[in-house]
Amino acid sequence: MKTFIPKVDDVQSGRKWYVVDATDKTLGRLASQIAHVIRGKNKPYFVPHLDTGDFVIVLNAEKIKITGNKVNQKVYQRHTQHPGGFREVSFKKLLAEKPERIIESAVYGMLPKNTLGKKLKKKLFVYSGTEHPHGAQTPQAMVV
Repeated sequence: MKTFIPKVDDVQSGRKWYVVDATDKTLGRLASQIAHVIRGKNKPYFVPHLDTGDFVIVLNAEKIKITGNKVNQKVYQRHTQHPGGFREVSFKKLLAEKPERIIESAVYGMLPKNTLGKKLKKKLFVYSGTEHPHGAQTPQAMVV
């Protein structure tokens, strides 16, 4: 018996668009389910070296929930790669200014850290309101 490896053309034709409402959803659980769909692990022809996943649109990013006291304690850290360039932003401040980045960073952390991961990052679209410009793709509601 031979192992089935899907062709790139087969994968391209089977792409779908999903829309998710993040209202009152837990951040980590939502992010892991989104990463699962973007990676393509929900499909029977998943292979780890190909992009077999679908596109995901997330709405209402500002209404995401996190458990415990993380609202006050969680801090997002980054470095500008210049001397003294360490930056920290609290969860509260990021939720007020750019709530899209919270979901993006959670999902990006669950994707592979290589060129495939960079390609997969382009399949996530996060919006803070209920409107999105992807109506022509006819997205389906994703059960979360």
